Amino acid sequence: MAKSLAYLFRRKNLDQLIAESKADHGFKKALNSFNLITLGIGAIIGTGIFVLTGSAAALYAGPALAISFIISGIGCIFAGLCYAEFASMIPISGSAYTYSYASLGEFMAWLIGWDLILEYLFASATVAVGWSGYVVSFLHDLHINVPTAISQAPLTYSKELGWGFSGSWINFPAIFVVVVVTALLVVGIKESVSFNNVIVVLKLIVILLFIFFGMWYINVDNWSPFIPENTGTFGHFGWSGILTGSGVIFFAYIGFDAVSTAAQESKNPQRDMPIGILVSLVVCTLLYIAVALVLTGMVHYSKLNVAAPIALAIDSVAQSLRWLNPLVKMGAIAGLSSVVLVMLMGQPRIFFAMSKDGLLPKSFSKVHSRFQTPYITTIITGTVAAIVAGLFPINILGELVSIGTLFAFVVVCISVIILRKTRPDVARSFKTPWVPLVPILGAGICFVQMASLPADTWWRLIIWMAIGILIYFFYGRKNSKLNEL
Repeated sequence: MAKSLAYLFRRKNLDQLIAESKADHGFKKALNSFNLITLGIGAIIGTGIFVLTGSAAALYAGPALAISFIISGIGCIFAGLCYAEFASMIPISGSAYTYSYASLGEFMAWLIGWDLILEYLFASATVAVGWSGYVVSFLHDLHINVPTAISQAPLTYSKELGWGFSGSWINFPAIFVVVVVTALLVVGIKESVSFNNVIVVLKLIVILLFIFFGMWYINVDNWSPFIPENTGTFGHFGWSGILTGSGVIFFAYIGFDAVSTAAQESKNPQRDMPIGILVSLVVCTLLYIAVALVLTGMVHYSKLNVAAPIALAIDSVAQSLRWLNPLVKMGAIAGLSSVVLVMLMGQPRIFFAMSKDGLLPKSFSKVHSRFQTPYITTIITGTVAAIVAGLFPINILGELVSIGTLFAFVVVCISVIILRKTRPDVARSFKTPWVPLVPILGAGICFVQMASLPADTWWRLIIWMAIGILIYFFYGRKNSKLNEL
C-alpha cells in the first residue's frame, strides 16, 4: 500500500528543473526588471482598489479597512520573499506549481496547479466584470445607455436567497474585454507588456490624483469609530471584521505572483524576478493603505457598498472636485484592462509547465512558431474566462479567487522551509531572510485569512479540488513524465 502511494510524493529533480530553465522553450526573452515591476503593479492595482474597497469597508471593516490592507500586505510581503527565492532559483513559468513539484511532490504540485486556475482564470473573469461596470457607468455619463439585458450577469447569488436569475441575458462588455486581451496575448508578449506599461502609468497618475485632492476633503468624523463595534456576528466589524475584510480584499494582492509566470520570458530572471515581485508589492501596499484612509475619510463607510466607490466619494464631497470623476473612471477602465491582461497571461504559462510534465495533454505546451506565445492555452483560457465573465456575478468569483490564492501562498511558504532543509547546497541568487520565521509568518497570516472567509467559499474550494483530484488520477498520474524515469 505504501509503495503504491509513493508516486504521490515523487519529486521533480531540482537540478533538472534548473537545467530546464536554461533551455530554449521557444519563448521570446523580452522582459527586464522595469517590465516585471509594471507587470506586478498592472496585476495588483485593479478590482481591489477600484471596486472591492467600498464593499469591504461597508460590510466588514469600516474605516479600519486600512488595517485590513496592512495585514494582507504583510502576509503578501512574507509570501513575496518566499516567491522571490524560488523565482530566482527556479526561473520557470510554472510559478507555485513548479516550486511545490520540487519540494512537496507530484500530487501536491497537481493540486497547486489546479488551484492556480482559480487564481488566474477566475481572476481575469472577475476583473472583466468590474471593467464592465465602469465602462457602463462611463458611457452613461456620456448619455450612452447600455441595456442591462446585455451588461449584467444573468445569474445572481446572495447568502439569504441563494442562486437566482437577474433577468439579464449576458454581460457583453465583460466578454468583449476578455476576447480583445486574449487576441493581444496571442500576438506576442512584448506587445502585451508595452500596452501594460502605458496603462500602469495612467492608472498610477489617477490614483495619486485621487489621494492628493481627496485628502483635502477628509472629514475625521467619518473615522469615528475607526474600528466599528462588532454586530455580534463573526466578520461583521470589530477585529473579526478586519480579518474577514483582509481575506476578502486579498484579491487585491494576487497580481505579484503572476510576475513569476513570466520567468522564461525574462532576460535576467535571477536578478530581475525578485525585484519585480517585491517592488510591485511594496508600492501597491502603500497606495492601498492611502486610498482606504482617504476613501473612508471622504464618505462614511456605511455608504460605500457600491460598484464604483471612488467615483461615489468624489461625487459626494464637492462640485469643484467632480472634474476628477471621468479621469477616475478612465483610469479604472485602463487599470482593470491591464489586470485582465496579466491574469490571462499567467494561466497559459501554468498550463505550459504542467503539460511539459505530462500532467496535461501535449497540445497545452505548444508555442506559436511566429508569435512565440503559448497560443492554444491562451485561446482556451480566454474562451473559458469570457464565458464565466459573461454569466457569473463578481462577488462569487472574487471570493473563489481569494481562497485559491491564499492556499497557493501557504504552500509556497512551507516549500521554502522544506527545500532549505533538503537542498541547502543549491545556489540561490536571492535568499528569503530569517528562515524559518518569515515563511512561518507568511503561511500563518495567509491561513488565518483563509479561515476568516465565508463557509460557502470553503465548500466551493473543496468541490473544485475534488474535481482536480479525479482528473489527476484518471489522466495526470498515468501520463506523468516521471513514469519514464
